[in-house]
Amino acid sequence: MISPDDDAVAVQPAFDELGRLSFAEHSLESLLHRVTALAARVLPGEPVTSVTIVADDRPTTVAASGEIAVGLDEVQYRLGDGPCLAAATTGRPTEIVDTRAPARWADFAAQAARRGCGSVLAFPLPVHEGTAGSLNVYARRFTVSDARTRALVSRFAAYAVVPVSNMYLYESAVERAEHLATALDSRAVIDQAKGILMERFKLTPDQAFQVLTRVSMETNTKVRDVADGFVRTGELRPS
Repeated sequence: MISPDDDAVAVQPAFDELGRLSFAEHSLESLLHRVTALAARVLPGEPVTSVTIVADDRPTTVAASGEIAVGLDEVQYRLGDGPCLAAATTGRPTEIVDTRAPARWADFAAQAARRGCGSVLAFPLPVHEGTAGSLNVYARRFTVSDARTRALVSRFAAYAVVPVSNMYLYESAVERAEHLATALDSRAVIDQAKGILMERFKLTPDQAFQVLTRVSMETNTKVRDVADGFVRTGELRPS
């Protein structure tokens, strides 16, 4: 563990590196691994990290740098309580200073201690579009009982939560854009097929769509695939 006099040399450069983490160079998973590597440089206890996202009251671990983090997240999800859920839902940092002598979450702390986790800090992610979350830091072999170490862990999490949150929002936006593009492509080919049916059989738009949906149900095929096949081959039920 570094001494206070070493802060300017060892700690601040790690925080500066957190600020330079680039979307172009990382996925959420690889960014989290980098966060953990930086945490190991300046924090005690061989820390591992994870990100919990709570959407529609359902928590999920969207990235983790080690199996112990995934396992301890899932323990809290099963129990319905714990520091990561508390941080995500209240918007306040939460901690277990020593899992062997917890002030809260005794059931979870006991399981964490058995798995070799000494301390836990969970730091809330900024709430976005009704989705809450937390960055979770699990110290495997050390407890953050002294005030300076606890302050350092909290400070590190406060820095780390920014790139982690931004990366999650970025990946979510990309995923939504991809889904939107797929939906627009589907709509375009369905409209094409409807137009052909309307012209060929003198149908209304609703009648044409009903033809596509009936074939979809009878053949157990997506409407978009029925429409695409019809546009390409002119056949509603290709042999």
